[in-house]
Amino acid sequence: MTASLPGPITGSSSTNRRREGPALNDPALGSARQALYDTGLRIRSDVVGAEYVTESLSRNSGADGEALQEYVTETVWGSVWSRPGLDRRSRSLMTIGMLVALNHHAELAVHVRAALGNGLTRDEIVESIIHATAYCGTPAGIAAMRVTQEVLERELGPRTDAGEHR
Repeated sequence: MTASLPGPITGSSSTNRRREGPALNDPALGSARQALYDTGLRIRSDVVGAEYVTESLSRNSGADGEALQEYVTETVWGSVWSRPGLDRRSRSLMTIGMLVALNHHAELAVHVRAALGNGLTRDEIVESIIHATAYCGTPAGIAAMRVTQEVLERELGPRTDAGEHR
């Protein structure tokens, strides 16, 4: 099921649309930010799923978190994930490692699922958790593996052999 994504970030309706702000009053800057936001919305939806993005934007529409969702979409997804030099697989590996280091397990679950969509295998994801554990510490690694295993079992089913599965 594909969720519909919000429309342009400016306009008369406030639902899922960026509010007008001082920076958006400058047509050139507003247009550049609009392009980054649109790019970010597309990439974010491709990587973590349109339904997840739509739910995040809708939950924060008109609330205090709305500006943060706009910032994340524009900068993290529109400016960083769109840069040349690293493919999405590489970005997913790095993101998993950093989320382990920071103990951000809710985001880790989102990005383990995204890593599968970006072409990482179950074994590569597990190895990235083990690798991060060596640098982040055992408690962080064990907690991260618990989250990772739950996502992998939900998305791929239980591991049935000692080797790579799906």
